[in-house]
Amino acid sequence: MEKGTLIEFRVQNQRRLATIDRPEGKKLWIAMDQHLQSHTLHPRHITFTVPHERFRPQDIPAFWQQVQSLLDPESLEVAWEIIREEQRTITPQGLAELLFGETTAATCYAAYYLLSEDRFYFKLKGEVYEPRSVAQVAELKHQHEKEAQRLAEEATFTEHLAQALAGEAVQWSAGDRKRLEQLERYAIAIETSAQHQGAVELLRQLKRPTQPLGAFQLLVDLGLWSTHENLFLRRSQIQVEFSAKVLDVAHNCLNSPPTDIDADLRRDLTHLKVYTIDDESTQEIDDGLSVEVVGDRQKLWIHIADPSRWVMADDVLDHEARRRATTVYLPTGIIPMFPSELATGPMSLVEGRLCCALSFGILLAESGEVLEYEICPSWIRPTYRLSYDDVDMILEQAVPAEADLLAIAHWGNRRSQWRQQRGAIRIDIPEPSIKVAGEEVEISPLRDSPARQLVAEMMILAGEVAADYGLREGIPLPFRCQSPPELPPDDELRQLPAGVVRDCAIRRCMPRSEMSTQPNPHASLGLDAYCQVTSPIRRYTDLLAHRQIKAHLRGETPPLTPEQLNELLLRLVSSIQESSLVERQTNRYWCLEYLRRHRDEVWRGILLRWLRPEENLGLVLLEDLGVELAMRLQRQANLGESLLVRASRVDPRSDQIWLEEVSEVPSSPAATVTP
Repeated sequence: MEKGTLIEFRVQNQRRLATIDRPEGKKLWIAMDQHLQSHTLHPRHITFTVPHERFRPQDIPAFWQQVQSLLDPESLEVAWEIIREEQRTITPQGLAELLFGETTAATCYAAYYLLSEDRFYFKLKGEVYEPRSVAQVAELKHQHEKEAQRLAEEATFTEHLAQALAGEAVQWSAGDRKRLEQLERYAIAIETSAQHQGAVELLRQLKRPTQPLGAFQLLVDLGLWSTHENLFLRRSQIQVEFSAKVLDVAHNCLNSPPTDIDADLRRDLTHLKVYTIDDESTQEIDDGLSVEVVGDRQKLWIHIADPSRWVMADDVLDHEARRRATTVYLPTGIIPMFPSELATGPMSLVEGRLCCALSFGILLAESGEVLEYEICPSWIRPTYRLSYDDVDMILEQAVPAEADLLAIAHWGNRRSQWRQQRGAIRIDIPEPSIKVAGEEVEISPLRDSPARQLVAEMMILAGEVAADYGLREGIPLPFRCQSPPELPPDDELRQLPAGVVRDCAIRRCMPRSEMSTQPNPHASLGLDAYCQVTSPIRRYTDLLAHRQIKAHLRGETPPLTPEQLNELLLRLVSSIQESSLVERQTNRYWCLEYLRRHRDEVWRGILLRWLRPEENLGLVLLEDLGVELAMRLQRQANLGESLLVRASRVDPRSDQIWLEEVSEVPSSPAATVTP
């Protein structure tokens, strides 16, 4: 190359123009740029040699300005169409001739510049440029548009993040939502994987911790999640909201109720005084109790809500309930199996309203054994809605005006004694009742009471009658059974302190109950067969039992064969187990959060059993809360021994708590609450 030859070379992929000054050795060249800075270049570093003219370094700015006036990317598309039709290749000089009608230094470099910047129309093949096909150009343009859109969305997302983190209101776009969903998936992840790379990169760009907890905290800081977001629920398949379609069907059901297929069979029982007994917060009321004098005997009536009056098998509402399988009970509220406007409205046994029910009329022997029973669809009008506390007071004071309720309690006691004579096992260990309302958390021990025992006995009685009817009439039902436990020898149990410690030891031996189309004994209930039927608004298996029984009462073949019912139960069990797991995990979280807020408070505890005795690790029941927690003691202790404990460290999000024993309760035990 001669002195003054204009060349292009790249520095960090940026174009530079310079003029050749002199050779350097056998292979290198010294070139001067417009700032008179020298560059030592190998020929392979030179990307283009401008033909025809010689330049001085100070001529470069004027040359570049001349070239810029020729750079029209749209002209390249015209040239592509011509060359493609002629089915030939082209060089920068040829393109200069085609576009500008001359091959000067400026036009040749401008043509080269257009070709080298081109992303769509031409591809370099050796020393020439070959036109791409129409399909290739269309695809490249499509990919370019997608990339441009991605970059634009990314820029918008970054701007929205900054606004949200600054506390400003943000209208998140659809593109934003996709990126936020990546963050959400990572925040609920147990461990990092390749699918979370986008979220990890975002956290890195924002200089935040790149672990799932970092994603969680970012979502909290953005105002999208709460500090106490339920990650267990988010990890599950449980749908919190109902779809618009399901809600529309529920609304139409209210306005245009389906035909009551049991209308001809419904017995008018509105003359009976009906008690519904539940917690004060309960809205889905699915059972009521009555007593009727028949001759010289008292006949118990157990009325169960009849949601199958409103939901037809295999309709939209039924499929949704089957998918959910159960109502989920969380400290923050319930996730119902049916839309609330139905579940708490016409499906529930609401005080003073005319309600559809499936009623079980039962005559008991004085021993508590079932003598006779009947099952019928019915009309009832609930008379009183009572809380458990209301009923406990009535029973304690033996209120004469509520003789019916006292009679029901009498028969409940008879039933309890009868079942215990048959080997029923009663375990009385308090459980925590946890309520969360806004920022307030309340925990109280849920202990057995006469009212709760009364209701439990009546529900068990209905389940026994339903199971017997299914067996007697050959109706496939979802029976619930439990194998006998392998209990320690009596002398070994008697060595344990009576009460919660002994009950805890028995509880450990109890096998899980199972559902089956085969009727087998239920050991802890002391029954030969049992079928849950008392919560059809809240348990889909109870709803199935209602449909099977009611079909038989109408003289029809039950809708499900044993094989069909068994197949359906297998699908339902997994959903029920998932819901139970989320309930347990969520309760555990809020127990720890409550204790975190009351770290300075001292609690009374009882050592229930040893978990790892060699490490002094035991299970302790906090009596004031009904909460069971693991604790490592710093001394030898006996089962059943009372302890005073305090939560020294608590981290609900990582599910960790450390309890320590204290010697005495502070004289001023004012709790320090940390929001």
